Amino acid sequence: MAYFLAKTDPDTYTIDHLESDQRTAWDGVANPQAVRAIRSMQPGDIVFVYHSGGESAIVGLMTVLSPPRDDPRNPKSAIVDVQFLCRLPSPTTLSAIKQCNLFADWSLVRQSRLSTMSAPQSFVQWMRSRYPGVEI
Repeated sequence: MAYFLAKTDPDTYTIDHLESDQRTAWDGVANPQAVRAIRSMQPGDIVFVYHSGGESAIVGLMTVLSPPRDDPRNPKSAIVDVQFLCRLPSPTTLSAIKQCNLFADWSLVRQSRLSTMSAPQSFVQWMRSRYPGVEI
């Protein structure tokens, strides 16, 4: 199983929408590096849901349901089907991630505009330690 982080603009689609919908196609990614991340996703992988914009925080988890496929609206992009897993008990802010000084080389910190990326195992372990009651 692999871990990823996917950003969503709360003005467009939130963790509330995902929880209500339960399943959705994760689409709208244009950056080639982010598209490569989506193309590497496989069913069962876990994705941290990150609200961008003013909140700038990880707010929940979803799981990948389908293999990646071309986006029918943009052949240079890719989509996967995802399912809501849970909300986090409290958001993990970008500020907290930066302040811990453990992930300075991670794309989330280095490339603030990148919308989808793999999550390093060290980050997964850090999140598990922050939320011991949540199955990450």
